[in-house]
Amino acid sequence: MEILDIFASAGLWAAVLRIATPLIFGTLGALMCERSGVLNLGIEGVTTFSAMIGWLAVFKGTDLWTGLRVAALAGAAFGFLHAALTVTLDLSQHVTGLGITLFASSLSYFLFRLIVPAAGTPPTIVPFQPIHIPGLSNLPFIGPALFAQTAPAYLAIVLGYVLFFTSLGLAIRITAENPHAAEAQGVNPITVRYGAIRAGSVLMGVGGAFLTLSAFNSFFPTMVQGRGWVCIALVVFSSWRPNRALLGALLFALFDAYQLRLQTVVGKAVPYQLFLMVPYIMSIVALAVMARRARVPQALIRAYRRGKQ
Repeated sequence: MEILDIFASAGLWAAVLRIATPLIFGTLGALMCERSGVLNLGIEGVTTFSAMIGWLAVFKGTDLWTGLRVAALAGAAFGFLHAALTVTLDLSQHVTGLGITLFASSLSYFLFRLIVPAAGTPPTIVPFQPIHIPGLSNLPFIGPALFAQTAPAYLAIVLGYVLFFTSLGLAIRITAENPHAAEAQGVNPITVRYGAIRAGSVLMGVGGAFLTLSAFNSFFPTMVQGRGWVCIALVVFSSWRPNRALLGALLFALFDAYQLRLQTVVGKAVPYQLFLMVPYIMSIVALAVMARRARVPQALIRAYRRGKQ
């Protein structure tokens, strides 16, 4: 019964939203890029570098919101680089994205070791603190789970609505389906792709900064742990729909939060590595089931040249 009792814990559901927040940022960022017609495989590197540079800014004396902005600017810079190489120069989106991941990840490790003194344990900062919404945070069960989160967690949900349920989101979606039709409607596909890639990379950067400025209070090189690739998988799982992407992020976070608590119940009877595998195994299974029904945007990974079909 203890295994099932975990689901009745408010702490579990509070952890689900906390774990899902960087995935929501990253998935929405990847979704923006792909909905404009450009695949961005640089997300793992962008997330890692932004997590480091945002934490480093706060470690050197800036406030938390400035650190978040620094991470967002870092994401925007890598987004501009990706857009210049893929949209303007028409280079391979796969190779460019993987190159940015390798470059950004390596650069983050190098700068961290160069600037931060070597120590037995990573230095720490004071992270974002949970905001208790008056009245709502005191509600039984759902209060601590939903209304006692940090500011970036609430920001992730608001951005999801603004970016995909407004006229801006419509312009992005039509560019991924038929850029020539979008141009006929007065929308410049190249401008939309540049903007979507940069804005999406900003969200990836904020998702990375959430790890170091909210979820944890320090940076270590392996902290992203493949979350960027999970976000790419969640985009396919969602069939490029933002509401399903949000659901997928919450589902993965539920698997992750549950396995952490399951370890304490089972103890050493089962190797902890098996528990760590559970969220990723479940994600692969869900992806395999949903990918068959996924409808890929027609112009995804296709270069656009004005006047050419």
